Amino acid sequence: MNQQVEQGYRMHRVLSNLSRLDVDQLDDADRERVETARDLLEEVSLLTRPEDRSHPF
Repeated sequence: MNQQVEQGYRMHRVLSNLSRLDVDQLDDADRERVETARDLLEEVSLLTRPEDRSHPF
């Protein structure tokens, strides 16, 4: 597996694991940390996702 694919896979796994957390069981500070981490990972994922070359724009 090439490095870019492996990094994308790892980001996806971390994001999936964060999404599975029961944030209702966490205190406010931890809940905010999880939400911040999730937002940052989603942002990075969008930035590093390869472009779909089938679209002309």
